Amino acid sequence: MATRKATTVWTGDLHNGGGSVTGETGALGTQKVTLPTRVGDANGGTSPEELLAASHSGCLATNLSATLTNNGTPPESLTVSSDVGFGPKDGGGFEIKHANVEISGKVPGLTAEQFEALATTAEQTCPISNAIRGNVPMDVKITFEG
Repeated sequence: MATRKATTVWTGDLHNGGGSVTGETGALGTQKVTLPTRVGDANGGTSPEELLAASHSGCLATNLSATLTNNGTPPESLTVSSDVGFGPKDGGGFEIKHANVEISGKVPGLTAEQFEALATTAEQTCPISNAIRGNVPMDVKITFEG
C-alpha cells in the first residue's frame, strides 16, 4: 500500500494569517495557502481545491493510460483537466460545489465510441473519482481527438 503525506503549517487568524503546504516528496515545493488565495485571486498561492483538482486529473490520467494500455491501445496523448468549485453552503459555512472533469485523448486504432467507453471505465475505476463521487456533483466530458 502506498501512502503519501502533506503537511500544512498555519499561523495567525483566518483573515490575516496564512499557511504553507508541503508534500513529503518535495515534488510540490512549498505552496502558500491563505483565505484570499482560496476564495479570490490565487496571487501565487494555492488552495485545497486546486490541490484536489491536481490529484483528480493526475489520478484519472494515470488510470486512463493503464486502461488503454491494458486494452492493447496505448495512448499517443491524453489531457485530463479537473475543476473543483468552492462556495457557500446552504445554512452557513462553505463546501465543495463540484468536481468536473474533461478528458481528451489521441489513441491510434480506436474509434470515438471505443475511446469513450474506455475513458468511462477509467473514470468509474479512478480512486480519486470514486472518493469524490456521491459527495459532490461531478460532470465528465470526453472528447476523442483521433
